[in-house]
Amino acid sequence: MPRYVILVHDKPTLHWDLMLEAGDVLKTWRLLVEPTFEELLRGPVAAEEIDDHRPAYLDYEGPVSGDRGSVIRFDQGTFDAQRTTDSWNLHLRGKHLLGHYTLRREDGLRWTLERAENQ
Repeated sequence: MPRYVILVHDKPTLHWDLMLEAGDVLKTWRLLVEPTFEELLRGPVAAEEIDDHRPAYLDYEGPVSGDRGSVIRFDQGTFDAQRTTDSWNLHLRGKHLLGHYTLRREDGLRWTLERAENQ
């Protein structure tokens, strides 16, 4: 079962990195709003696709090399996904996020994360 993690990252500004295990990399999106269950009930959260990360971040907390701040784990768990070119339909099983979510490309590197309908 693939794993996911959401890390609180304090640089360049406070944001949350959503990382999904995909083979030997973590597909990663930057979220500018804390992705709590309550926040996601209000509607989609903006996400920006960023470079893939190393799988070591699934279990890492602490300083990031190159003076790029530090990370603290916000959530972690396992997931199932149905993936297309422009979306990931996710079933997350974490400590904070549990249930079905959709990560959808809006334009270029801009995405949204939202609770899936019918939950």
